[in-house]
Amino acid sequence: MKKQNWAKRDPIKNYFPLPNEIYSLGLSAGAIAVYDYLLFREDRKTYQCLVSYRMIGEAIGKSVNTVRKYVMELEERGLIRTERTTVTTWDGRKQNGCLLYHILPIQMSMEQFYARQLDAAELAAERQKAEKRLAALERKERAAGC
Repeated sequence: MKKQNWAKRDPIKNYFPLPNEIYSLGLSAGAIAVYDYLLFREDRKTYQCLVSYRMIGEAIGKSVNTVRKYVMELEERGLIRTERTTVTTWDGRKQNGCLLYHILPIQMSMEQFYARQLDAAELAAERQKAEKRLAALERKERAAGC
């Protein structure tokens, strides 16, 4: 049997890195797919990519409106920032172009996610204290009224 030589994988040329933390942010599967596609298309030096909703939708199998929803989810989580572009037509008119996506460092998003979780936990603790005080007050009123 002849030994088969497989081509070596060059991680810089044929792959793109996906941070493990992306799965702990509570994103929807579609938002992760959009984020993956943006990382695939990004310029590794500028951390930017220029693609349309239609191109993203065709790549991940979703409609334009659904892609727009997922992009907004990624922006809210601090993973990307979008910038509008304009295109000048041959007759001199300016029209809207594709969005320019800036891929932000995942660490910023993780810090924001943990801060939101901490705020939610503090709010829940305050709500629980208020409910206990209200229950104690109601017991006192019942005891005094009887």
